[in-house]
Amino acid sequence: MIELEVRSRDAKESTATLRERGVVPAIFYGPKEAATPIAIEARLLERVWKEAGETTIVKLGGIGEPKDTLIHDVQFHPVTGKVLHADFYVLEKGKKVKIDVPLEWEGIAPAEKAGHVVVKALHEIEIEVAPAELPHHLMVDLAALANVGDRILVGDIELPASATLITPADEIVASVTEFKEEAAEITPAPETIILTEKPAEAGAEAAGEEKKAEKSAPAGKEKKE
Repeated sequence: MIELEVRSRDAKESTATLRERGVVPAIFYGPKEAATPIAIEARLLERVWKEAGETTIVKLGGIGEPKDTLIHDVQFHPVTGKVLHADFYVLEKGKKVKIDVPLEWEGIAPAEKAGHVVVKALHEIEIEVAPAELPHHLMVDLAALANVGDRILVGDIELPASATLITPADEIVASVTEFKEEAAEITPAPETIILTEKPAEAGAEAAGEEKKAEKSAPAGKEKKE
């Protein structure tokens, strides 16, 4: 669990002014908590976000009774990447929480060593779990993938004791397909045109035909003197 000091914020406070002072406007809410505006030092929030993500409990202090929360949503500046706003979801004591947990891969698939292709189809699954057992991530061991057609299903992933699976257990997490080389495309050779006679010979033949035509033409009348 990570602790984070925050302070109450007047909803009328200018968010632009807060950001200029290195403070991030935020809000917390929950099933039994009204939406309450708060303010957090930017450097602290950025550190906590990198460490906790969306799957680690963050205990908010400085606002009366400490509250166990999850970072529900974070908005970033599109250019600088700095945090602009954050939402915190207050967990209800004694209640499980539904959450999407990222998957992390470990081991090397023997099928991949053999030259086949390992296809990773899912990168997170949804579970319902007690807040005390919230996993930061869930591990998937690729060593189980040895042959073409082998696969790992959602139901094969080990969960915390209190967790209930929400994602269908028969969904494929990773599988092996056979590697096939694509046939190389053959470019046809350019068409070759063969001349049956040389241009010079063709010209000589044309000249001969012209002479024959002159001889066969009728003679004109002689000019009188």
